[in-house]
Amino acid sequence: MQNQAPGTFFTKKRNIILCAVICTLLWGSAFPSVKIGYQLFDMEQSGAFSKLVFAGYRFSIAGVMTLLISIVLNKKLLFPKKNALPCMVSLAGVQTFLQYIFYYIGLANTTGVKGAILSSTNVIFVVLLAHFFCKGEKITPKKLLGCIVGFAGVMLVNLSSGSLELSFSLLGDGFLVLSALFFAIGSIISKRIPADADSVSLTGWQLLAGGLLLLLVGYLGGGALPQVTPSGILILLYSAFISAAAFTLWLFLLRDNPAGKVSIYSFLTPIFGTVLSGIFLRETFLTWNNALALLCVCLGIYFVNSTGKKAALPAKEEPGAHPESAPKGEQQ
Repeated sequence: MQNQAPGTFFTKKRNIILCAVICTLLWGSAFPSVKIGYQLFDMEQSGAFSKLVFAGYRFSIAGVMTLLISIVLNKKLLFPKKNALPCMVSLAGVQTFLQYIFYYIGLANTTGVKGAILSSTNVIFVVLLAHFFCKGEKITPKKLLGCIVGFAGVMLVNLSSGSLELSFSLLGDGFLVLSALFFAIGSIISKRIPADADSVSLTGWQLLAGGLLLLLVGYLGGGALPQVTPSGILILLYSAFISAAAFTLWLFLLRDNPAGKVSIYSFLTPIFGTVLSGIFLRETFLTWNNALALLCVCLGIYFVNSTGKKAALPAKEEPGAHPESAPKGEQQ
């Protein structure tokens, strides 16, 4: 896609704020959406492979949605160019397949509130890995402070409410941290995507490929959706829409603005995720350790991204956006 001239929709401050808030709100809603999906498909007692089937359907559908958006924008279906194919395959394997194996299993074994906070540590891992693997992305004192404060949040969120005892689950909290790590690895891979690659179509293909791989492994492992209901299908479609819509909108913001100017809004994702999980999952989130943990994570992201004129890596990324990271968590 061609860059638009200054003064277009995505360069106006009011629209940047609006679009960034929409993206982070969507990403934040992914945490309760996945947990609600487990309930509607009667998967709460199902094994890990059934969780992968659910994830596989979500990202396969998201990939198709994103490719449809690309077709509308480009008036045709674009396929990955030969020079971008290795990166696309790597992203499908790391940023969709491996990341969401740990994400879906981890979220099934912890609360949506903790999931929202722990998953947001991906920006910390991006900074640490970029120091070693990306030229010109060295850790500065402010970035280091952000990493330390962010990891302090990880420790705080794992304190048992009302006590100073650590409450850490490897299959829950540990897997979510590993998910954040694989997201960061994918972010580093994204920086190798050729400049002439179309961001939206490449995102669509990697989501589709990664989703199909999740489906294959899930079904080969004996996984299935125990029950299928209209409400379950709706939450599945909404989860897919989150990935397709938020990632595409975020890519447009990164395309027309400095990465640092956009990525600073990523601190809203754990806030929305925590609040929405508390509301829709009826989880207790107004505890002292959750509040301090959320504050630490948000401050960490702020310090990492407010490093002066030189743009920092965005907190959410998908393939091909600018050099992370176009977003690119579910995040989520």
